[in-house]
Amino acid sequence: MDGQVIFVDDEAAIRDAVQQWLELSDFSVRTCASAQQALELLDRDFPGVLVSDVRMPGTDGLQLLEQVLALDRDLPVIMVTGHGDVPMAVQALSLGAYDFIEKPFSPERLLDSVRRAQDKRRLVCENRQLRQQFALKDHIEAQLLGVSPSMESLRRQILELARTSVNVLIRGDTGSGKEQVARCLHDFSPRAAKPFVAVNCAAIPEHLFESELFGHESGAFTGAQAKRVGRIEHADGGTLFLDEVESLPLAQQVKLLRVLQEKTLERLGSNRSIKVDLRVISASKPDLLEEVRSGRFREDLFYRLNVASVQIPPLRERREDIPLLFEHFVEQTARSHERQAAPLLPSELAWLLGHDWPGNVRELINAAQRHALGLSAPVPGVDAQSLAGQMEAFEAQCLHNALLRSQGNIAEVMTLLQLPRRTLNEKMQRHGLQRSTYRPAGSGDEE
Repeated sequence: MDGQVIFVDDEAAIRDAVQQWLELSDFSVRTCASAQQALELLDRDFPGVLVSDVRMPGTDGLQLLEQVLALDRDLPVIMVTGHGDVPMAVQALSLGAYDFIEKPFSPERLLDSVRRAQDKRRLVCENRQLRQQFALKDHIEAQLLGVSPSMESLRRQILELARTSVNVLIRGDTGSGKEQVARCLHDFSPRAAKPFVAVNCAAIPEHLFESELFGHESGAFTGAQAKRVGRIEHADGGTLFLDEVESLPLAQQVKLLRVLQEKTLERLGSNRSIKVDLRVISASKPDLLEEVRSGRFREDLFYRLNVASVQIPPLRERREDIPLLFEHFVEQTARSHERQAAPLLPSELAWLLGHDWPGNVRELINAAQRHALGLSAPVPGVDAQSLAGQMEAFEAQCLHNALLRSQGNIAEVMTLLQLPRRTLNEKMQRHGLQRSTYRPAGSGDEE
């Protein structure tokens, strides 16, 4: 298809003729007998062109033009009149009409104007989409910090999945940021204005699960003195996040599966079905497929939840992100407590880079908070790493800093660190540092 056109005219014969001409030229055409019908089809994201007669009963073409341009100043509107009214043509153009065509007009005259208008609209829509993508990219980089390739890949994956409504299963170690990833999948989605409802399945006593998830009617059980809307119903239109979903009791797994299949639920103590529209994001530390094989999790529910999956890399596999994250959390804590944090000593930085971080980002946040408040060394109660290990970690940080400063320019790094090319290559390979990580977006590979 060459594009979309909405054609407005109160004469049925003209609507039919114009629709036939445009469809023969591969346009998708909607015809309307009134301005009101056309307005119901339009929004700011309409990717096509509006063509309208000027003289119509009720709302005329000039009034329609003003309302459309108030909706979107960049939407091309082509005006048509059978009266040869030059002052009216001038008025329409001054109001912002894209073009003005006199009746009777040839198919070629109309097609030429529509094609040019469609080309303009396509450029406007593409530019808007690019600006939106850049804005989202900047925003998500502030939510999910990191310069490592694995974090770049994770952010791209989240933005791609956020545009869909598929259910997502998040895998990641304890403290790796599963809820933050779920939040981003919601915040960058069309559901962002609706509720994000988080449920920690491991924190709810089994006898309260049904009431928590599905809600209950007054008197449904002893102590149920009033009606309660459950978490699933509260998430209607938005996102339900089930953290530690592997802890969901089997009896509730059956009921959740039914909700996902039928898009309805029943409160405890009620026979009335309530429609729900939601996206389910789940998170699990163990491999949920292993839980299925062991009989602790339903296979049919697993496939409902795991339409798409996201794997969060542990902190030990993206050590180049540790200094940035640590500095961010230190500044955040110091600012909230109106304190000035002490700078990191080289030995402390080496320890940060050498530590395995079994608690991942959560553990790093704790270390940063303690450092900002002057309570102790980065992580108390853990033996210092060997001297050799500290030296290795410190060397990796020096290489990282030089690559960051030079934006991956190897010749500049060699000068900064006074290293020959072969030695630098060997050290970068040993520490898992890749030049491409530090190169500016869109740059070539030349020095």
